[in-house]
Amino acid sequence: MTHVIWHSSNEQAQWKEQQCVQATSAATLEADGRTYQRMEGFGGCFNELGYRALSHLAPADRTALMTELYAPEHANFNLCRLPIGANDYAEDWYSLDETAGDYALAHFSIERDKHCLIPYIKEAQRYQPQMKLFASPWSPPTWMKNPPVYNWGKLIWTPENLGAYARYFARFVQAYAAEGVKVDQVHVQNEPVANQKFPSCMWTGEELRTFIRDYIGPILRKECPETELWLGTINAPGCDYNRLIFDKWASEDYDYFANIVLTDEEALQYITGVSYQWGGKIAIQRTFESWWPRIRLMQSENECGFGDNTWDYALYVWTMMKHYIGNGAESYLYWNPVLEPIGRSTWGDPQNAMVTVDPASKRFTLNPDFFVMKSVSAVVQRGAVRLGMKGCWAADTLAFQNPDGSLALSVFNPFHEVRKLTLLHDGETLLFPLEPRSVNSILIR
Repeated sequence: MTHVIWHSSNEQAQWKEQQCVQATSAATLEADGRTYQRMEGFGGCFNELGYRALSHLAPADRTALMTELYAPEHANFNLCRLPIGANDYAEDWYSLDETAGDYALAHFSIERDKHCLIPYIKEAQRYQPQMKLFASPWSPPTWMKNPPVYNWGKLIWTPENLGAYARYFARFVQAYAAEGVKVDQVHVQNEPVANQKFPSCMWTGEELRTFIRDYIGPILRKECPETELWLGTINAPGCDYNRLIFDKWASEDYDYFANIVLTDEEALQYITGVSYQWGGKIAIQRTFESWWPRIRLMQSENECGFGDNTWDYALYVWTMMKHYIGNGAESYLYWNPVLEPIGRSTWGDPQNAMVTVDPASKRFTLNPDFFVMKSVSAVVQRGAVRLGMKGCWAADTLAFQNPDGSLALSVFNPFHEVRKLTLLHDGETLLFPLEPRSVNSILIR
């Protein structure tokens, strides 16, 4: 019989090894012959508060955790994110140049990052040699904005300011390269539809088009030709009904952002892909229908819960992976890999993490979201092709053909009782009795 490696996770037991058998009944899942996007990877974001949480661990425990997260034979997180300047999980606000009027960027510096983000990234890279990175700002330097604050405002729209901000991105990529860290992609703005109390900046689709076409696109192509430019990370429209009715910023989606930028041929020449998160889940399907495979797609940040790390929320995370990847996303990014208990940001919001480190006990806990992420990341190789599936389990399955020929599946059983999956593969029908409310990781060689 075909060699099968099957792990199941539910609320009672995580990453439990299971055994399948040959089935005599008809198949309820099989490939339908269609193929879709090539997968790039899975991971999370390197944030200052995550690095602080790691600092509580003894060296042996820290090694064990980093191995579990990043090593290819474990969760294999190989595509991760980092901020350009502060985000809501920085220790406090900062940018890489807070000297007002410094259009020449004479005071640009990544000195702060050398003490936290860069060591964090390099530590992960020791376990994951195939790590790729993308970066985005949450806010430009305050002096580039009107009003001059980090937690709202808009970029000042003058050629001098726009040119300086475009060079700010290039200087960031070059400065990290000088420290031995390659930034593979930059995304123009984290959540351009985000009027937040933490670092943020508002953009329209027209502004993104102009900045990409006339400023950052030409500069990155000239000064950082190996770094991809992505339109993102788009969070529109918002999901709350009151915001949809009363806030015009949240009432626009695909046509207001991606469609404006991508239908401008001069802007399009600079763009590798479009990244979506949060409310962007509504727009990714329309982008996929119109632009794949010419334009690549990414889910750039998962919805992050409320700091209680429940199994119910982990199952919701699986449905979001199914939605994004099923609509063309070549990668799925968790938000915080590691946090202290409750996961409270510098600006006060409690959020989930894949791992919690308790400062008192100096021990770590692998949370439910980790096992949901691992159900895909541990078996899907970079370059795997997503497969179309048919049968009554297709809506609860993600399936991929790996470069080495193996078949990788992540299957969700949403029911409160054991349900049987029968898979037809290479002429064999295999029976998988799926545990109640479980996520299942299956690799078939």
